[in-house]
Amino acid sequence: MNNNQTIEKLKQMRLRAMAELHYEHVKSNGHSDMTADEYLALLIDHQWEDRQNRKIDRLLKQANFRQQATLEDVNYTHNRNLDKNMFIRLATLDFIERKENIIICGLCGSGKSYLSQALGHKACIMEYKTMYTNTARLLKKLKLSKVDGTYLKELEKILKTDLLILDDFGLQGFDNHARDALMDIIDDRYNRKSTIIATQIPVSAWYEIIGGDGTQADALLDRIVNSSHRIDLNTGESLRKGKLNSIKV
Repeated sequence: MNNNQTIEKLKQMRLRAMAELHYEHVKSNGHSDMTADEYLALLIDHQWEDRQNRKIDRLLKQANFRQQATLEDVNYTHNRNLDKNMFIRLATLDFIERKENIIICGLCGSGKSYLSQALGHKACIMEYKTMYTNTARLLKKLKLSKVDGTYLKELEKILKTDLLILDDFGLQGFDNHARDALMDIIDDRYNRKSTIIATQIPVSAWYEIIGGDGTQADALLDRIVNSSHRIDLNTGESLRKGKLNSIKV
């Protein structure tokens, strides 16, 4: 058997991880104590893990997170009204399977963006397609897409996302274009996909923030709020303050 030819054929079949491992074992004769079945299983497992890792890396990159947030680094000791048991249950991501939403409210520095991105990071690890975005920036992009005729294409891209994270929701007022786009997003995803909304604005003020004649605000609130888990963080000292104080100049 010509091992060089085998390795080249594996590479041509885009089985590069398998080819590289086989090459290492051929060099060191490391597979001599394995049966043919054991060695084949070893190569296949290595190729499978490589593809899974590449897929996860691609999902993390496409998610476009602003922070490298992970569930392992979530701070439960800070006095901000974060129910550890509840958050750990959400971290199982069952809410994505049930097509449910999450609303995280809290003032600037309370950690709402970090928590939402930590859940998003876990979603990518579990191979859910995730999108993290600033709400106003996304709505502006959709407004521009109506001009160049790509609006429906952009909506379809959002719909295909298993988990959409809308950060800084409501910091900018909603004009007619933004209201219509938000309605399209939420209506398309209702009972089909999951959305996390991170906001400084309490839910009680959303009706006024969304504005309009009230019809769309009613429809949006009905679709978002009634199908959402709620996390209302304390308005205490910013979590960022400790980070800034720990920096030595």
